[in-house]
Amino acid sequence: MILPSTAMGGREKELAIHFTPGNVELVEENVYVPFRRVLVTGATGLLGRAVYKEFHDNDWHTIGCGHKRARPKFEKCNLLDPLAIRQLIQEFQPHVIIHCAAERRPDVVENQMDAATQLNVVASANLAKEAAGIFLIYISTDYVFDGRNPPYAENDSPNPLNVYGKTKLEGEKEVLRHNIGAAVLRVPVLYGDVEKIEESAVTVTFDKVQNNLESFAIDHCQQRFPTYTKDVARVCRQLAEKRLQDSSIRGIFHFSGNEQMTKYEIACAIADAFNLPSSHLRPITEPSVESTALRPHNAQLSCSRLENLGIGQRTPFKQGIKESLWPFLTDKRWRQTVFH
Repeated sequence: MILPSTAMGGREKELAIHFTPGNVELVEENVYVPFRRVLVTGATGLLGRAVYKEFHDNDWHTIGCGHKRARPKFEKCNLLDPLAIRQLIQEFQPHVIIHCAAERRPDVVENQMDAATQLNVVASANLAKEAAGIFLIYISTDYVFDGRNPPYAENDSPNPLNVYGKTKLEGEKEVLRHNIGAAVLRVPVLYGDVEKIEESAVTVTFDKVQNNLESFAIDHCQQRFPTYTKDVARVCRQLAEKRLQDSSIRGIFHFSGNEQMTKYEIACAIADAFNLPSSHLRPITEPSVESTALRPHNAQLSCSRLENLGIGQRTPFKQGIKESLWPFLTDKRWRQTVFH
């Protein structure tokens, strides 16, 4: 059972075990519980973990939920079950919900369209319906655009090229239809504190970058704007805090890193960040035919709405990638020197 803190926040009683020589006591202690409450879906994922930490570390009473990997840290909740969502919301009574849960791998979506539609569209609609009156931020993607005429403003017409972009666009529509006070936050390709390097399309090449004995060919066509999950998480928190003061904060917002790179240039920047050679990396200047899903050539996002609100701090790519990937360095000597 999740119990909300008092309306104004404050001290709550919690039982603690005190050990003294020859004695064990059960003692009531006062515990501070922040009055602002946020629920983070997909809290076990790459972005969800960063969002959970950002709110938790900034005086928000934070609950994360997930499905298969939820326990023991987070609540287990099937977002395809409206009753489960309703129970979680009624018990916790959040002021804000950040909806990070999604199938975000374009090639997987192409091959598992029904399952991806259930998570990206149906679950989002369920959540929006049950969250009526609660500020909901739905995380979406730059892949709602076709990449032919960048940069894209918040009110530009979407035209997704792949099923992933189409399901996220449908999710946007469902959220805004069922929760008129909701916000949509579109972001591009993300990287951050990965649990394994394959978790992000930005970090996935790190082993190849480090293995400089073998030549590695890599895409040098599609333009990307790698964006740090910690920066996105901060945007979510700042947007939520502004909304608590201003009910006009709603609708579509864009946030993106501002360093434009191809995948080849990303790999070279990673090598440079760790003082590794990059001469074994070979740029491919012809569009890739290996991917199942079509990708937009350049879906650069204009972030003017957030910038006008004073929101949108960006971490330099080399700094963010160094923070994210240093645990995966194969040369143990660099682990000691990379930050010095």
